[in-house]
Amino acid sequence: MAIDKNLDFKKKEASDWFRSLRDDFCKTFEDLDSNKFTRKLWDHKGSGGGEMSIMRGEVFEKVGVNISTVSGEFSEDYREQVKGTSKSPKYWASGISLVAHMSSPKVPAFHFNTRFLVTEDFWFGGGTDMTPTIYDKSDELFFHKSLKKACDRNNEDYYQEFKKNCDEYFYLPHRKEPRGVGGIFFDHLNTGDWQKDFNFVKDVGLETLKIISKIVSDKKDLSWNNEDKEKQLIKRGRYVEFNLIWDRGTLFGLKTGGSTEAIMMSMPPEAKWD
Repeated sequence: MAIDKNLDFKKKEASDWFRSLRDDFCKTFEDLDSNKFTRKLWDHKGSGGGEMSIMRGEVFEKVGVNISTVSGEFSEDYREQVKGTSKSPKYWASGISLVAHMSSPKVPAFHFNTRFLVTEDFWFGGGTDMTPTIYDKSDELFFHKSLKKACDRNNEDYYQEFKKNCDEYFYLPHRKEPRGVGGIFFDHLNTGDWQKDFNFVKDVGLETLKIISKIVSDKKDLSWNNEDKEKQLIKRGRYVEFNLIWDRGTLFGLKTGGSTEAIMMSMPPEAKWD
């Protein structure tokens, strides 16, 4: 691949955006919860590092919004699994990751992440999905309609393709069940028009913020009982199983020397197995 003379600019644009989006998520969630995030920096063993933002509140039982910008070399046993490492194990990566576990069983759990990764090649990846305990058809319709809108602004083929990717990825084979109601998931997005790809990534982030804000605002004050909470804790157990057994992001973080605390941020504060 020819050297991209604008690659340093693209790296800065992407990492600056992820930080800005982190701030928007945290401000919106603090307004919904009337609590504050705490932040913690961590250093990467190669170069760079990240920042964790965690809030444990009344509405958000546990929510984390993490950003990182790191570089280094993939280990010999892992580099074959990553695109663009045939000649060099070096990489650069920046991204944002969000996981929200709600106090109320009536409010779904949410996951979102986007990233920009550079090896001998470069691309965007990420997506968002929703995991309700108590199913609400109107939430599912709103969630998917909103994501389709964000996709269609950029490419009318994206939604169906990325929805299919999500349905296949966020699935627990050992349980033979999906993790939630899906969403969108994409990887290795490089159409040859970096700015267009970047605009899509930004649209997905902003639309996800709107989605979560509306659903949480609409449902956070609904009444629930102990039976509802028990169902939520069992559902969270499935969430843990997926993240520890099947999630590629968890493996990527561990294999590249990321902060274990930040990687395990996705774990719920409480879970059960029946």
